[in-house]
Amino acid sequence: MSTVAAIPEANAHRDLVVIGASAGGVDTLKVVVAGLPADLRATICIVLHIAPTSPSALARILARSGPLHCRQAADGDDLRLGEILVAPPDHHLEIEDNHARLTVGPRENGHRPAVDALFRSAAQAKDGNVIGVVLSGNRDDGAAGLATIKAGGGIAIVQDPDEALYSGMPASAIANVTVDAVVPSNQIAATIAAMVNSDDPPPPDARSELSEPQIRGERPLAVCPECGGVLTEENESGVLQWHCHVGHRFSPESLADAQAEAVEAALWAAVRSLEERAALMERMAELCDVRSQSRSARSFRGKAQDARRQADVVRRALDQAAASSLRHLTELDATQSLDEAAS
Repeated sequence: MSTVAAIPEANAHRDLVVIGASAGGVDTLKVVVAGLPADLRATICIVLHIAPTSPSALARILARSGPLHCRQAADGDDLRLGEILVAPPDHHLEIEDNHARLTVGPRENGHRPAVDALFRSAAQAKDGNVIGVVLSGNRDDGAAGLATIKAGGGIAIVQDPDEALYSGMPASAIANVTVDAVVPSNQIAATIAAMVNSDDPPPPDARSELSEPQIRGERPLAVCPECGGVLTEENESGVLQWHCHVGHRFSPESLADAQAEAVEAALWAAVRSLEERAALMERMAELCDVRSQSRSARSFRGKAQDARRQADVVRRALDQAAASSLRHLTELDATQSLDEAAS
């Protein structure tokens, strides 16, 4: 087992590395950890998006993958050089001074732990002494947090989207942040080590493709898909996000997909309510038949037919929306990529 040393109060340059990954990230993390030097003078904190009820074996997997000591983070842990801390399920891993903090704060982009929460807290606690790394994952998680790290003088490393199993997170980071390095998984460890040991940041990577600045103005109010509160739009270090007063946060793709799920759920609820109404009207008609109230029975059956027709209209709308407006952005991107490849 590797020995670890506590970070002194006078921080070494770039002594904290924060890594975020989602879908497809485990194999990439194993490659990265395997390539890290045993004498790395930095702490590494990792967030992998996982289900809140899933027992996480990630710390044990990574401990076997490379020379550095790796364990699941506990609240209040000191940040120690040469050690890897992994976020546990259903807890944000955040940085406060030279300590790890575990919180059960609001989900961000539907995740707890969330990559952006780790990145943002690291930037606030460590100023420019942070290296942020975005690996494989869907959607655009991590871009806002990486932008905060970069704005504070830190370093941004991104896995090559062409090599990532899921390119959404790396591609979004490149599009929204002036990243310092875009490298394949087998070169990330060496890049991290070079950044930890270097005093001068490298020139920004030529592949970084910053988006045009957002034009701000009047925006319609949106409702938080998590709690129903009002969402406030903010431009964090050049990356658009929305947050509610409780603290739930959403990036553009995550908010769009969450809204699609909410709309679909509402439409299915309408179908269910209309079918329940039709069943109730039929039952009322039966009771009227027993009492020889034929006029009332016809009226109730007419209402039942109306409710069924209305349910069919909503079902047809659902079928049409499922192929267009209710599709997740990641699904649309995949379809467009296939269309472009075929053309």
